Amino acid sequence: MSPTWDNGEVPAYPPITGLGGVRVLVRGLALVGVIFGGLIVLLLVRLIERPLNGLHRPVTPYITQGVCRASLFILGLRHHIRGTPMTGRGAIVANHSSWLDILSLNAAKRIYFVSKSEVAQWPGIGWLARATGTVFIERNRSHARSQTALFQQRLLAGHKLLFFPEGTSTDGQRVLGFKSTLFEAFVTPDLRDKICVQPVSVIYANPAGTDARFYGWWGDMDLGPHLLQMLARRQHGSVTVQYHAPLKVSDFDNRKALALACEQAVRAGHQAVSGQG
Repeated sequence: MSPTWDNGEVPAYPPITGLGGVRVLVRGLALVGVIFGGLIVLLLVRLIERPLNGLHRPVTPYITQGVCRASLFILGLRHHIRGTPMTGRGAIVANHSSWLDILSLNAAKRIYFVSKSEVAQWPGIGWLARATGTVFIERNRSHARSQTALFQQRLLAGHKLLFFPEGTSTDGQRVLGFKSTLFEAFVTPDLRDKICVQPVSVIYANPAGTDARFYGWWGDMDLGPHLLQMLARRQHGSVTVQYHAPLKVSDFDNRKALALACEQAVRAGHQAVSGQG
């Protein structure tokens, strides 16, 4: 299991009082309605979609994308997309700053996340993740072969699998080194000539007058208090999702070279927008 990144400090968030509390209530109820209402619709559609289309999901990813766009609108977090999402087969890799990445990346493109197996057991979140087609993995070599086969199946079916190669979230002010382990599935003979990997930079701009790390969620920070701060804020900043040129897997000799090229593209994009590397 990857260690959690932690610099030993967290932003000093203001206490939630008055109108902030009202915003928490109003936005919170709206988010619950949108997320769980969307989940109900998704599950009903999936009852028809699954027997007709099997592994393919021609409809339900649009529901997930709509829910995430609506959630960002409710929060008041402005969402910008730069570059062009690839249309061919392949995977997406991005830097990881916060649970907000799930909304930001899903809102930009119909994707399926790859997540550690523990998330499947988290109350509420695990249920949502399973319903939306998340691929759960165990960072254990004994499962490497079966997980590689699962990745191949999903990628060849046209699913855009999204990985966070840093292996942990950060404060949003940096891009950590990419771990190359999960790239192994891409360079296998069954995939290397058939897919691309598209690097994506996710950059948050904090609200005026707040800590630059306002949107970061890392280390031992609890989800509840961080979520309340997002709900209570009167005016939010923005998130930019920057798509870089897809990289042909066949152009690289091994997984480490591919992982490094993706890391360099993501770091350059992050630095160009935020000024931080």
